[in-house]
Amino acid sequence: MAIEVQVVALMQEEEGKSAVVVLRAVEGEETLPIQIGFAEASAIAVALHGVKFERPMTHDLLLSVLESLGGHLEKVEVTDLRDGTFYGLLFVRKGRGVIKIDTRPSDAIALALRAKAPIYVAEEVFRKVEPHDITEASRKHWLNFLQALEGLGEKNEEID
Repeated sequence: MAIEVQVVALMQEEEGKSAVVVLRAVEGEETLPIQIGFAEASAIAVALHGVKFERPMTHDLLLSVLESLGGHLEKVEVTDLRDGTFYGLLFVRKGRGVIKIDTRPSDAIALALRAKAPIYVAEEVFRKVEPHDITEASRKHWLNFLQALEGLGEKNEEID
């Protein structure tokens, strides 16, 4: 069974080499931190804050291609954790069928936020993850980054 989650935090890791997206159950206390790259973190942050650019970014393009081919992103799911690597699936509805597409969870999250599709995590994934400390320094770094993104959105609105 899978549990619906939402993005509750996005921050830089202590070493500054990667980012972490934190998912929390919509109903419940289950929390899942996933280490991701800065490019994916930026894509997630842009989607969370509704920032629109004049030209499509990579995840906007992929969503547009899916829709142009008659597909609809129904949901995404973090399906497994093996050897420190998270695995995910996109569930794309096309006609009466659903196509499952292998994906990195970070890309799945970025797409789901753009498509307003629900995000799920398989129950067994929660059981495989050790507790993760979120430091105040990491939290502050990403709050500053998100504030900068909000400024981009305001500038973009002025251009339109």
